[in-house]
Amino acid sequence: MSSNAKFKLNKQGVRELMCSDAMANIISAKANQVQAAAGDGYEASVVTGKTRVNAKIGTANIEAIRDNHKNNTLLKALGGAR
Repeated sequence: MSSNAKFKLNKQGVRELMCSDAMANIISAKANQVQAAAGDGYEASVVTGKTRVNAKIGTANIEAIRDNHKNNTLLKALGGAR
């Protein structure tokens, strides 16, 4: 059975979705989840950029910097290296 369905992406709709409050809530929830998994000394922030919502999870103090350097804490909190 062959299907010749065509799909046309609504680029303006995708842009609106990527900058929407709903997307900001989703990204914020994930960033907070990663921050909680990383532990104390890590902070998360969410910013709406020109084309999409962005999240940043980073270190807030020297102890967290050392911990992340030694243990790859942020990578592990994201579900990366084990």
